[in-house]
Amino acid sequence: MKLTDPEIASVAVVANQIDIDHARLAQEKTQNTEVLNFAQTMITDHQAVIDQATALVKKLNVTPKENQLSRKLQTDSENSMKMLRAKSGSAFDQAYIDHEVTYHKAVISTVENTLIPNAKNAELKALLQNILPSLRAHLEHAQMLKTQYAKE
Repeated sequence: MKLTDPEIASVAVVANQIDIDHARLAQEKTQNTEVLNFAQTMITDHQAVIDQATALVKKLNVTPKENQLSRKLQTDSENSMKMLRAKSGSAFDQAYIDHEVTYHKAVISTVENTLIPNAKNAELKALLQNILPSLRAHLEHAQMLKTQYAKE
């Protein structure tokens, strides 16, 4: 899939906002301290990426452009939010963490295989490369929580 820099910026902002939205839902619904802490980390870290991306597009005088990938992310997010809203208690916690594992795997793959290779602007490419370690850390954290749930 070929994307322009404005489309890549849109995907980056949308992907981070989706995780913030899911984390806010987790904050409302969970009673689990570890899930609550994980959700807070997602909000803090992903908001920081949105702030960096927004500052960069402003500096470059680029307007993020909606595209097929950003729209698919939004549609998938609406479906997963609907599924999560229907759950409660430990069933919610497990579904949220499962979603986070799957979502971070998909986002890492998209950043590595689609966004970075298509980015023309060096600063945009650097921003994308710099968020990968954080995304991998989120995935590891979510996988650790998922493993804990499997033992319960």
